[in-house]
Amino acid sequence: MRILVFGILVIALSWSCKNESEEKCAYIPDTSSISVDIDISQLQDSVVVFSSKQDLVDFFSRHTVMRDVFFNRSAYPSDSMFINELYNRFSNPYFDSLLLETKIVFGDLSSLRNELNTAFKNFRYYYPEVEMPKVETVITGLETDVFVSDSLVIIGLDYFLGDGAKYRPNMYDYILRRYEKDFVVPSIMLLYGIDSRYNKTNLEDRTVLADMISYGKTYYFAKQMLPCVPDSILIGYTREEIEGSRRNSDLIWKRLVEDEVFYATSHLVKQKYIAERPKTLEVGEKCPGRIATWVGWEIVKKYAEVSNESLPEVMANPDAKAIFNKSRYKPL
Repeated sequence: MRILVFGILVIALSWSCKNESEEKCAYIPDTSSISVDIDISQLQDSVVVFSSKQDLVDFFSRHTVMRDVFFNRSAYPSDSMFINELYNRFSNPYFDSLLLETKIVFGDLSSLRNELNTAFKNFRYYYPEVEMPKVETVITGLETDVFVSDSLVIIGLDYFLGDGAKYRPNMYDYILRRYEKDFVVPSIMLLYGIDSRYNKTNLEDRTVLADMISYGKTYYFAKQMLPCVPDSILIGYTREEIEGSRRNSDLIWKRLVEDEVFYATSHLVKQKYIAERPKTLEVGEKCPGRIATWVGWEIVKKYAEVSNESLPEVMANPDAKAIFNKSRYKPL
């Protein structure tokens, strides 16, 4: 593995320096004339009060997407095995504790509803034709986190109980830190932002650059929906990591250029610079994982600035190379 030792040392030192700069909000559109009232169907209380398996069958008959997608009905060999497993899960005393923790963290969901209303008002500002989805919340026993379609959003609240929760998803800490209360609505907007209905891509372009720009457009989209949510939350970095990335953008850029990352198509290169990893060690020991997706976000922001295109225009451009070239992004 070819490593620029001096570059790593510089980044390791400078990443830990304190940065007092405050992050600014993105453009905040005037949505005063836009009326949005997201309806949340709170189903978390329902799953702990089934008195029979037939009650559970009836519940899933009314919520078929939740049954088939959120609880993954197809993973079970038969309906009876599926219902038996879920009924036993929901009847377990720990589920009452899980529900109580959920109520402590999320309360009556008024805060979540306000965040959703804000995000979807901005969504309708940029895409006036978008239909408001129905939103359902539930606790699953840590089965699934979020599902998004054009007409329905399902939120597994128990995935987002945070560091103090008794029960947490079984995953690495650097991923687990994204499962906090403040990440729910950003997670939803990121799923909309990567959706091919909005984020147009050239499926024949298999370069790292194409992935960088696709992810960059996803983060850019979510930021416009939630203008004052910190970048660190949207991309799942710590504050130190996002500030370190900004300070060391020139060194990150140099590494991507020297390793000929942009037009590479190999799985190995994508694993190093785009895939989930705690660190991008090829850049530096404190450089966060997925660093090329952060660079893609910076490129997209620069492209939007120099092109003066609207959000829908930026998202509709499938040509990653053209976005890259026109942005003329190159950190000093």
